[in-house]
Amino acid sequence: MSVQERKQRERADRERLIVTTARELAEQQGWDAVTTRRLAERIEYSQPVLYSHFRGKREIIGAVALQGAAEMAAAVRAATSAADGPRERAAALARAYLDFAERHPAVYDAIFQLDGGLAYAQEDTPEPLKDAFAALLETLGEVAGDGVHPGLFTETFWAALHGVATLTRARRLPPEDTELRVQLLVERLAVV
Repeated sequence: MSVQERKQRERADRERLIVTTARELAEQQGWDAVTTRRLAERIEYSQPVLYSHFRGKREIIGAVALQGAAEMAAAVRAATSAADGPRERAAALARAYLDFAERHPAVYDAIFQLDGGLAYAQEDTPEPLKDAFAALLETLGEVAGDGVHPGLFTETFWAALHGVATLTRARRLPPEDTELRVQLLVERLAVV
């Protein structure tokens, strides 16, 4: 391995460490607790080293969002691949999405609530975000119904799931009724 390759590997390792540490800190204490000073202390590097990877907290949030979007897409695909039939896949998708939001609230916020400097629904949208939407579209496009644009249906279904996730977490909706909400969404929106 050349010196250059070793340095690139070490740089990538440091970047992963920064993102992992930011994510852990955010999940434990919230995003307000994630500061460059605190991250530098936790990873045992100086703040200038941290700034050599990310210009600030916004870019770190963006990196966590991209990582989280890839994980969410994988979770959705795994759940839907185990289900038989279009409606069952839609219900499995909804459960996997809501489970991801519940288990990873800080990552979910990085993807959907916080400014990570990422472009959404545009030409320059990063690939992990496009793929997360594609993971939803693959299943929800099957149940959009005749004459309904699959992308528009996916956006609407996703918006409903996002509402359920955020309102449940904010204790505006009782969590014990989440499965009933999933069933209602699938029964009323999914056409087969």
